Amino acid sequence: MASLKELCIFSKNVTIFLSKSRTQVSAFFTLFFFTLTLLIFIIFFSSPSTVTTKILASRLHSHSFSSIHEFDFVPVSDTHTTSSTVPAPTNFPTKSWNFDVTIQEEDKSCDIFDGEWVQDNDLHPLYKPGSCPFIDNSFNCFKNGRRDTEYLRLKWKPHGCEIPRFDGLKMLKMLKGKRLVFVGDSLNRNMWESLVCALRNSLIDKNRVNEVSGHRQFRSQGFYSFKFKDFKCSIDFIKSPFLVQEWRFSDKAGARRETLRLDTIHGSLTKYHDADIIIFNTGHWWTHQKTHKVNNYFQEGNRVYNRLEVADAYTKALKTWAHWVDTTINSTRTRVFFRGYSASHFKGGQWNSGGNCDGETKPIINETQLGPYPWMMRVLESVISEMKTPVIYLNITKMTDYRKEGHPSIFREAKSKRRPGMFQDCSHWCLPGVPDSWNQLLYATLLQSQQKFSHPK
Repeated sequence: MASLKELCIFSKNVTIFLSKSRTQVSAFFTLFFFTLTLLIFIIFFSSPSTVTTKILASRLHSHSFSSIHEFDFVPVSDTHTTSSTVPAPTNFPTKSWNFDVTIQEEDKSCDIFDGEWVQDNDLHPLYKPGSCPFIDNSFNCFKNGRRDTEYLRLKWKPHGCEIPRFDGLKMLKMLKGKRLVFVGDSLNRNMWESLVCALRNSLIDKNRVNEVSGHRQFRSQGFYSFKFKDFKCSIDFIKSPFLVQEWRFSDKAGARRETLRLDTIHGSLTKYHDADIIIFNTGHWWTHQKTHKVNNYFQEGNRVYNRLEVADAYTKALKTWAHWVDTTINSTRTRVFFRGYSASHFKGGQWNSGGNCDGETKPIINETQLGPYPWMMRVLESVISEMKTPVIYLNITKMTDYRKEGHPSIFREAKSKRRPGMFQDCSHWCLPGVPDSWNQLLYATLLQSQQKFSHPK
């Protein structure tokens, strides 16, 4: 292929030659635009961007994640249309930037996070409402009196393909002898409980699931685990809402203070870096009042910032996490996921200022009514693009933004405990409910990488 310098000399010679004859003006312009097009082609393809390289590295059909052929995704017609004729708003990417699921039959790819919720009256939850004893009371909407069921009849349907129905036994066979760990805030706890309940429901003898860590006290203990005896696998949850370390100390006056160490990974993570699958998340705690005060809270080394904007602090924390992953995790053994930001739907205020979502029974249908794409996810995408470790990005932000009716709202408490003006939960999700679909997408990604996943322990 010609070098850039040779092309420039060629273009110059052509110009001198053609200037000698007025009859060859048309040929001059033809050659000129041909040369310009070739030059652009060389420049574009000779040095792909870091983001492009990372996209290719993280796709499931790359050498890093060998795909399987026992389950092929079923393509749908190219004339598929959404329920709305309004074009997608620019604040949501039309495709997740680093995740495709290959449709093996036609050698196409389908972004499983770009789609719509469709009504399916024949759809059954992965576990019956009220049937799973492991659901936190604040997520157990059925137990707390919610009786409408339309929110359980919505199926996530990507544009361009069908995703497989969740098969708990098949997933347990894939997880045999392995450890899957969720690390993050209570939204990851939401997803973790959903998966445990879905896998448990596939067992004939449901007593073959052990609560490893004893009585559940999620708000006071940072680790919890279930072990599936017959498959010798565990599904764990580690509470780490920031991924970096919260720090408590006494100042010179003896007063108790706390900071967030942006340069120090959360201590619990070092104990589980060798898990077979780790699913990280962080986000909602960065929107709380404590982080937005921004005064004397964020710390690096011995320096406590008098003032640091939350976006800058979040970026520093994610870079600390990324460095830890790149230098600690063996990517030939451990699969790394990061679950994106889950949308909230408070009206009239936030969780602690009268925000509410009770009475919502229908999802958002029109994309133009969705919120702006969270700034935190753009920061995350930028950080992931610079990492050497392949990270599978579960970009569930858009699919959750539709589901304003899926939150516990007043059903976070039993009826006997409800009081006027009580806090409503418009951030977490009822179980069964929306997080079951996240786990269905997780299951789809594992199906596509089963050959690589079956490495020896």
